[in-house]
Amino acid sequence: MKKVTLFMVLLMVTTALCACTNGTGKEGADSGKVYYGGNVTIGITQDLDSLDPHKAVAAGTKEVLYNIFEGLIKVSKDGEFVPAVAESYTISEDGKEYDFKLRKNVRFHNGKTVTAEDVIYSLKRTAGMLETDEPDVSKIAAFSIISDIIKTDDGVKVILSEPNTELIGYFTSSIIPCDYADQAKSPVGTGPFKFVSYSALQNFVVAKNEDYYIKGVPYLDQVTFKICANTDAAFMELMGGGMDILPYLTNDQANQLAGKMDVVDGTMNLVQALFMNNAVAPFDNVKVRQAICYAINRQEILDLVAGGKGVVIGTNMFPSFTKFYDGSLVNTYPYDLEKARALLAEAGYPDGFSFTITIPSNYEFHVRTGEVIVEQLKKVGIKAEIKLVEWASWVSDTYVGRQYETTIIGLDSKLAPSDVLRFYPTSSSKNFINYFNDDFDAIFAKAQKAVNEAEKAEYYKQLEKKLTEEAVSAYIQSPAQLVAINKNLGGYCFYPIYVQDMSTIYYKVDPNK
Repeated sequence: MKKVTLFMVLLMVTTALCACTNGTGKEGADSGKVYYGGNVTIGITQDLDSLDPHKAVAAGTKEVLYNIFEGLIKVSKDGEFVPAVAESYTISEDGKEYDFKLRKNVRFHNGKTVTAEDVIYSLKRTAGMLETDEPDVSKIAAFSIISDIIKTDDGVKVILSEPNTELIGYFTSSIIPCDYADQAKSPVGTGPFKFVSYSALQNFVVAKNEDYYIKGVPYLDQVTFKICANTDAAFMELMGGGMDILPYLTNDQANQLAGKMDVVDGTMNLVQALFMNNAVAPFDNVKVRQAICYAINRQEILDLVAGGKGVVIGTNMFPSFTKFYDGSLVNTYPYDLEKARALLAEAGYPDGFSFTITIPSNYEFHVRTGEVIVEQLKKVGIKAEIKLVEWASWVSDTYVGRQYETTIIGLDSKLAPSDVLRFYPTSSSKNFINYFNDDFDAIFAKAQKAVNEAEKAEYYKQLEKKLTEEAVSAYIQSPAQLVAINKNLGGYCFYPIYVQDMSTIYYKVDPNK
């Protein structure tokens, strides 16, 4: 057994992806002072799909609940897995046992001390191992290899049925009380903020957890996540002084804020693509999918939508997963209209065809991307029409129901390469792309079981190559995230996961004056 404080897979996560605007100690990087207290309003562009962390599906919900809930471990801004509810952990050499030593005297927001029973309940709930199953709990597929979870003298031991050295990233899953049944209405976790109120389509309010086990944080007394219909509505609210922080700006919006607010940029750590339903004609034809890839000018999209910011990608993997990312795949489909037209003719569509791009209306960035793609595809005779839908409809009809032709969205993941690719195995409930390939499934299984990191990396690169060569989707970019911040605030951090961490935010001037 060896003690682990940093997941070896992520040693190469680039520091550029996780920079803070300021330090978060008692002296700020720019003002020299950090003040405690004050309230902050941050804009978000989708309603929460559940207050129960194990039932939340949307990345936009998880980025908010991050402030209330914690797992056995959590991810630092530098990409490290650091102690949270667990004080430390070890992974056996064969990758089949994970031992977690629990931190002493961690309390839930309702005052109860966290116990091994709470941890076992939480993990079994998300693994689908409880005697009474809850069908609306979003099960963690990777936990299907857990054969047992047992209490130890100082924590818990997780025993696997097969080796898996990537599983540590999933233990960021929220720990909740085993004897509390009201998470859906009044959530209780161990995080730096505790729940105050939630009004559907309006706001989600949290307050400082005075009993948080990490002393000195959070700095703020209260945070209001203001729910807006879309980025344009949120931006109008921001310009009117109703918000202090707004992420996910377009480049045009960011330019309008020059001199009025600080604008910082990092990464969303998302895979943005034109996802094509591989089970629906004409996208069941690989030549049609390849033609679309050749007809899309990805750099032009970055230039027009994000001012050139972001990273062009060629497959479903983040560039920040350096060890696993195959950068050579970016060049598989250079912008080539003649090649696109030739492939369309070979596929039986010499005059092109018409189709619909379904996009959730609350994500202006994806809408703008779609608008550029529509114009680009016209050049090869393809007529695309954008269909804007509410977020809830996108989740139920497009993601779950798979009733769509194409869609533009950003896919997030936990810090494990298998999680980035979880949308493609045949048996995956998340395979909304309807991609079915026995070879892919077999290699994916080998990659998860591999203990040798070089061997594991090679398997994942094989998977990426399959997705790219078969043009399963038209991969576009890992988008830049532009964030507007009140000039009186500091401490905003970017993480290699999709979260809004309010515990690091502080006032640079006295908020009480």
